[in-house]
Amino acid sequence: MNSNFQKIAQKASHHIRMRSSISDSIGVPIHRTHVPQKLQLSNAFYPRFPGRRTESTVFSVPVRRFSSKTNGTTPSASMTNSGPIWWYLGMIKARPILTKSITSAIIYTAADLTSQTVTKSPSEAYDLIRTCRMAGFGMIILGPTLHCWFNFISRVLPKQDLITTFKKMLMGQTILGPIMNALFFSVNAGLQGESPNEIMARLKRDMLPTMKSNAIYWPLCDFITFRFIPVHLQPLANNSFAYVWTIYITYMASLSKAGPN
Repeated sequence: MNSNFQKIAQKASHHIRMRSSISDSIGVPIHRTHVPQKLQLSNAFYPRFPGRRTESTVFSVPVRRFSSKTNGTTPSASMTNSGPIWWYLGMIKARPILTKSITSAIIYTAADLTSQTVTKSPSEAYDLIRTCRMAGFGMIILGPTLHCWFNFISRVLPKQDLITTFKKMLMGQTILGPIMNALFFSVNAGLQGESPNEIMARLKRDMLPTMKSNAIYWPLCDFITFRFIPVHLQPLANNSFAYVWTIYITYMASLSKAGPN
């Protein structure tokens, strides 16, 4: 009986010393709660990741843990979705017609200034009224037209395979190209005060060489646009290719009046 009592007392004393040593090592008193050993190890050695904090308990002491996700998105994604390109893509989705119209106006402005720089003499000043006409055409007419055109053609021919791409190119050469070139010459001439007869004379003189140049320059541009560019970015691609084309067409539009036949 005495030997059994001594064994129980030794075990109790050993347990008390163990609790005291643990309490001294972590600096926090240990409450009388039983914590399974597996939970202790998993909390004590849980890896720490940057992100949202969570808490668990080791010997009743709060331990902070971190998860790799924050608000459902990874840190790399939140850092990537920023900058002017992502802002522009967001504006195209939020205000597509306005964004594409402003884009067309900026490209037409830059193209006209480049065209004037190439053709004018060093002593001549820039014709800013002409530049405003070009910017207005891009803003009011070209931007909304391209938005409607590319959305329409993507509904009629939704695929992007090779045969469909050639069909879209043919539609651009036979429908959009002639209409937009004729409209451009007519509007520009009308804003300069030309009469209907003078406008018709200009179209007879300038449309044929313009359409020949159109058939040389635009097929490759249209192929790249229709084959590889998403629909919502096709007006931007078209405007980018139109920079070089606009240098040429603004030069053609700046030619002197054509006398009536």
